[in-house]
Amino acid sequence: MIAVIQPEPTVLTSTFNNTYANGVVSVNVFDGLASYDENLQPVPSLAERWETSEDGLSITFHLRKGVKWHDGNEFTSADVKFSLLDVWKKLHARGRLTFQYVKDVETPDAHTAVLRLSQPSPVIFAALNAFEAQVLPKHLYEGTDVTKNPYNLKPIGTGPFRFKEWKKGESVELERNPEYWDKGKPHFQRLIFRIIPDAASRAAAFETGEVQYSPYNAVSLADVARLRENKSLAFNLRGYEWQAQYNFLEFNLRNEYLKNPKVRHAIAHAIDKQRLIDLVWFGVGQPATGPIPSTLTNFYTKDVPSYPFDLKRAAALLDEAGYPKGANGVRFTLNIDYVPFSDTYQQSAEFIRQSLKQVGIEVSMRNSDLPSYIKRIYGAYDFDLNTGLFSAYMDPQLGLIRQFWSKAIAAGTPWTNASGYASPEMDRVIEQAGLEADGKKRVELFHQLQRLAQTDLPILTLFEVNNFTIYSSKLTGISSAPDGALSSLKNVRPK
Repeated sequence: MIAVIQPEPTVLTSTFNNTYANGVVSVNVFDGLASYDENLQPVPSLAERWETSEDGLSITFHLRKGVKWHDGNEFTSADVKFSLLDVWKKLHARGRLTFQYVKDVETPDAHTAVLRLSQPSPVIFAALNAFEAQVLPKHLYEGTDVTKNPYNLKPIGTGPFRFKEWKKGESVELERNPEYWDKGKPHFQRLIFRIIPDAASRAAAFETGEVQYSPYNAVSLADVARLRENKSLAFNLRGYEWQAQYNFLEFNLRNEYLKNPKVRHAIAHAIDKQRLIDLVWFGVGQPATGPIPSTLTNFYTKDVPSYPFDLKRAAALLDEAGYPKGANGVRFTLNIDYVPFSDTYQQSAEFIRQSLKQVGIEVSMRNSDLPSYIKRIYGAYDFDLNTGLFSAYMDPQLGLIRQFWSKAIAAGTPWTNASGYASPEMDRVIEQAGLEADGKKRVELFHQLQRLAQTDLPILTLFEVNNFTIYSSKLTGISSAPDGALSSLKNVRPK
């Protein structure tokens, strides 16, 4: 089976760099403790069953027996303990928040792992799959710098496929794991992820049958209508609900102009979200009202400050902020970076550039590959505006708060708080939500978070994202589970 992944992965694990490209490949090599069913409920994977104590302060996982790492070593509870305490909790962009109340992991035997918590933390059960919590082999990682371990490039997992070869710039090749615990799977002997940077070439590869699968909008949205008419191809809009993604514009509050909230509010008024969706994203998406997508009905509220498209209001706010137009019509100059996931993100940045020019803000665009982008945005904080994709996940505590919590500012860790936003009130709300056991009170705290986020506006959420998977109609077993796009391809087979 030949798939396409774009951009090329940077490492073949999502434990410390959870870019979707890293995840799409590595979930075929690694397992998690659980996966999710159609109702977003956890179902067994490396853990066969689990129970939570009455006081919520311990979670006991009973692990599957007879599971082996691809190098022949036995998988045990020691691997779970190491992965949680030394990797997920320390290095994962979301894991440091998700598992913050885990004090220790006890291993009474090789197949039992007991999480000891300082506070009940139900969000843990939203973060157990092979993408969000990959279990790494302790015997290969302990005592090393996890982020620089050579096995990040030649991974050893417990998953359905084993790593074979990575030809940089060309492909990542995996082969069937004959000792996989889920007997009879996977169905393909080889799984090859090709790197095809050009969107038109990816579309052509699907039309000729050269490739058979790719998630996350692998072809240009301009080509979708034509490809949908091709009987040899199929589209799946399911498999993304677990992530609840949104497109955003992030402000670097270290910038002398952008630290002024009136400037941020003005920029929000200057961008016509619906026109952005229609022109650049071919109508795929809907305008966002805040950082929690409306699909998360348990947490969403529309009772938040809003910034409708209004160029006159935008200009007035910039005047009030003390930045009148100069003789050349320019108030000040900014740069904008965009995540290099596809050409559409570049077009989004261009749309924003033209939008801000109408109110006297000159914007220059900067292009970079993914490693350089991550280093610039999340390492050096060398940017003014940054546009890209973020995931709230099915529980906002899992994915959303890392963009707004001051304690999530961690230089060098991708997909965290890059804006430099630090609000004692926001921190209080976030931390209280993490401790609140009462469901209704917790929902109200997330309503407060949305109102604060829309008032302070360190990030402007542009629109809620609708992704798609394209694949050959000769295949069956494509997952429609809420996390299907980030699940292994072990169930996929020819019809």
